[in-house]
Amino acid sequence: MTKNILVLCTGNSCRSQIADGYLKHILGDKASVYSAGIETHGVNPKAIITMKEDAIDISNHTSNHVDEYQNIDFDFVITVCDNAKERCPFFPSKAHKIHQNFSDPAKAAGTEDEILQEFRTVRQTIKEFCEQFAKDNF
Repeated sequence: MTKNILVLCTGNSCRSQIADGYLKHILGDKASVYSAGIETHGVNPKAIITMKEDAIDISNHTSNHVDEYQNIDFDFVITVCDNAKERCPFFPSKAHKIHQNFSDPAKAAGTEDEILQEFRTVRQTIKEFCEQFAKDNF
C-alpha cells in the first residue's frame, strides 16, 4: 500500500522542495510525496540548480500551501524547519510527525559561489536524512 508523505516548511521554496525531490527519487511508487508551506514563496532557483547537479529535476515543482492538502490522510508529516513545526496546523489523522530542522540556504550571504555552496551543504544533509527516513520506514 502506498503511503502519503507531507514535507512541510515555511515557504515551500527550498528545504521542503529538496526533501520532496529526494523522497520521490528514493521511494518511487512506494509513496505519494507532497510538499507544502505555511506560506508560499515559489520554488527557489538555486534549489533547482543544486538538485539538478545531483541528477534530480525539481524545475516543474510548484510552491503549495498546506491548506491545499487538508483532505489527504497522511501517514507521515515531516517538518524541515522549526518555524513550520511551531506553526504546523493540526492534521486530524494518524500521521506520524517527524521533525528535523535544516538551516535555510536562502538566508545564506556572500558571493554567488558561497551561496551555492551553502545550498549544496544543506542539500547533502537533507539527502542523508531522506535516505535514513526511507530505510527506517519502508
